[in-house]
Amino acid sequence: MLEYASYALVLLALGAYLLLDGYDLGIGILSLFDRSDQRRKEYNELIATAWDANESWIILAGVALWAGLPGVYATVLPGVYLPLIVMLLAIVLRGTAIELQSAAPGYRRGWGLVFGLSSLVATLCQGLVAGAVLSGLPYHGGVFTGGTWDWLTPYSVLCALGLAAVHLLAGAAWLQNKTAGTAHDWAGRLGRPLLLAVAAASVVLGFGLRLADPQHLRFDQPLRAALFGLAVAVAVLCGAIAWYGFGRRPDWRPFAAVAGAEAAGLLALVAATAPVVVPPDLTVHAAASPYGSQLFLLIGVGGCVPVVLAYNIYAWWVFRGKFAQTPAHTDATGPSDTTVATKRPAAVSRAAGDGRWAAVVTRRVPLTLLAVAVAALSQDVFGGVRVWVGPAGVAVCCVTALAVWIRSDRRSAAAGEFNLGAAEK
Repeated sequence: MLEYASYALVLLALGAYLLLDGYDLGIGILSLFDRSDQRRKEYNELIATAWDANESWIILAGVALWAGLPGVYATVLPGVYLPLIVMLLAIVLRGTAIELQSAAPGYRRGWGLVFGLSSLVATLCQGLVAGAVLSGLPYHGGVFTGGTWDWLTPYSVLCALGLAAVHLLAGAAWLQNKTAGTAHDWAGRLGRPLLLAVAAASVVLGFGLRLADPQHLRFDQPLRAALFGLAVAVAVLCGAIAWYGFGRRPDWRPFAAVAGAEAAGLLALVAATAPVVVPPDLTVHAAASPYGSQLFLLIGVGGCVPVVLAYNIYAWWVFRGKFAQTPAHTDATGPSDTTVATKRPAAVSRAAGDGRWAAVVTRRVPLTLLAVAVAALSQDVFGGVRVWVGPAGVAVCCVTALAVWIRSDRRSAAAGEFNLGAAEK
């Protein structure tokens, strides 16, 4: 039964990623269609408060899949290498754009374009991967036997478009919940058309699954049919609540309803396909790792889940309320919307040509090289080779790196780089 606990852990991490990183990917895509640089800057600052915490769930999902269901990992990964690598590169570019845009004193359209396009590319790649898995990947004896482009099917393309619509809907719901003014009104107007698009995509993908999935979906089983019908009914109810909530107060209602609909949709998919993980016949039991690995996974990775949850909850609490570009901004429409979220302080810009950047680069490059040396030596020691240096040498390198880091940050603070009080003013 431990394999089903690992399967549940993977589903939990994937569901959390779909919900949390889905809304900020959707906001990134929405920024491509907004012509206001001020609102685009707001979107970037809103996402900059939590994007790294949201993406931690996909790491947990990957680790749980690798350790708990290695058969799925070995079959799926070679079949979707291309869209998966493109997705990871897009996520890296997206994180870079978010941080550099947040550090800039104004709005940089180049980084804004990178933020929006990388969000779109990551979303489409995720949909292609999901569609490829649901369409079935050729394998034999736990080894992928297909070609380079087997992931590209009509159903995977439809999944990519449908996932983009879902992320856009979640992004619009989150914007209504967290913004005020024109961004709030724009999100309220977008919600219902996007909800119709998601409903249409759900119908097309639901009926198309019977044609795309090579396994025979056994809806003649009473329990499976009842669970699937219940999940679909909950998703429809949540969709109706979201329809009513867009453009109306309280502003949190559409996002809560969209989150419920996404969770219900994922459970409906599980009810229709379980225990098969990769069609046509790779089941949870066949793909599971040995008992010892399962137990280690549930203790190790399962113990990380409360930590990640606590991190997310703490971030939501710190940045609760409405986002405002300036702390003095309030919305007079109601007491529930006058709470201003704590905004990440922007870096204090320094005059160009003052020469300080050269000193910063000079300090950072040796520090980076030292960190790489520490990683290499650690691998040498803990890998059992111990050719270069022993554990004492690794400890000396780590202490040296920490000392250099602290000294560098103190110099930067003395130079005014971390003058948070001036940034808030």
